[in-house]
Amino acid sequence: MNFSLRSFAASLAATLVFLLPMAPSTQALDELKIPNLGAGGASLYSQAAERRLGNLWLKVFRAQAPVLDDPLLYDYIENLIFDLVVHSQLFDRGTQLVIVDNPTINAFAVPGGIIGVHNGLLHHAQTEDELASVLAHEIAHISQRHFSRRQEQARNQSPLSVAGLIAGLVLAATAGSDAGLAAMTATQAAAQDSMLRYSRANESEADRIGLNTLVAAGRDAHAAADMHERMLAAYRLYTVNRLPEFLRTHPISEKRIADMRNRARKSARVMRPASFDFKLMQARSRYQLARTTTEAIQIFQREIDQSNNGAHASYYGLALAYIDNNALDDAETALKTASQRQPEHIAFLIASAKIDSERGHHNKALMKLRNRLALSPGNHPLTMAYGDALWRAELPHIAAQVLAEHSKRRPEDPAIWYRLAEVQGLAGDIVGLHRARAEYFILVGALDAAQNQLNYALNLVKNNFTESELINERIRDVLDIRDQLENS
Repeated sequence: MNFSLRSFAASLAATLVFLLPMAPSTQALDELKIPNLGAGGASLYSQAAERRLGNLWLKVFRAQAPVLDDPLLYDYIENLIFDLVVHSQLFDRGTQLVIVDNPTINAFAVPGGIIGVHNGLLHHAQTEDELASVLAHEIAHISQRHFSRRQEQARNQSPLSVAGLIAGLVLAATAGSDAGLAAMTATQAAAQDSMLRYSRANESEADRIGLNTLVAAGRDAHAAADMHERMLAAYRLYTVNRLPEFLRTHPISEKRIADMRNRARKSARVMRPASFDFKLMQARSRYQLARTTTEAIQIFQREIDQSNNGAHASYYGLALAYIDNNALDDAETALKTASQRQPEHIAFLIASAKIDSERGHHNKALMKLRNRLALSPGNHPLTMAYGDALWRAELPHIAAQVLAEHSKRRPEDPAIWYRLAEVQGLAGDIVGLHRARAEYFILVGALDAAQNQLNYALNLVKNNFTESELINERIRDVLDIRDQLENS
């Protein structure tokens, strides 16, 4: 059973009322309706307006980017971001995370507290502190409100620059920063030179403040320069016909790395054991980025053959690939080796339960997950794994109860609503099916589809005043979103 949302979301593109094409033309940008977020005073955009713009962008992005549905990886990066945020200058700590299934070394910050990470970043980082250094840099972009400051400088330009910004953000996050910046600069040609100079100033400030966050969080200040050296080497090795450095959203140069080194010298190197969680999540990323399960098996087997210290994370990646290949005995053997150091780690528990489910040992899988959830109630990856195991065990009524409760804790997660809709349908709750589908469609920007689902639900609850009013209220919410997009 495939729970990936990517193909499902892609099929909705035709229904989106404001979806940008992957290579937006001037006409497409004209047709994109942007809410009137501008305001006078010290800043062109208020923090509330930035959040509205970010939420708009996120709907566009989810529908057309290969967004990854991986609760374990999401939980790991989300916790890492939170640990950095509490040591940062970010006043509003309500960040949102989106993970992109893309092999490139990239992360990005979007107005309104949205942080994006390519799983390729985990693949290339050597330590958790290197990964943290990139995240701290993106948090600094948000805390210093670089978007508003940049737009303030360009406030005399055409409003089209905002549409260009959203188009560029989508492209930058999906296809890499060069394409994204090309889209933005194409719509802002009149102020291109000053805007790019300002962007370099933003990058320098984010480097400095991100480094302060890294140090305050007790991490290695030297990791930032280490990671940027790795990125510079990757660009030189893999990027052909690349844009000049000044046309990069994250310009990397020897000078910038030298500046990072000079700042880091004020702090001693932080030496500590490699993060076990980081290594496991890095293995998950490598498994996801492999083109086939056979290739994944070969990658991890090669890592194991070349390792002298047990390669626990590589055995974990190998187990994931074997599960995907339905080689369950081999998967169990690999998982036993992987879990020798930390047998109670939830990543191993979830993988073990999945092996049980695939073998048809549903009660065994459910008991493992249920017992662990009793110790960690509400844990995101455990709850999602439990819902999936209930689904596989053909217990959709219970799965619906579990996921409905979880949706209250994480109402902005489209993956939960997608699963909830499926199990409610299997459980015969057709009204619940339509309402959950509507929530999913809203989060991926398919407003027409969302309204249709709500109308289907409304027709089924004609004599239930309470249910009818709740559904009508949600329809009004959808209409309000559309009104903001079309009439601003």
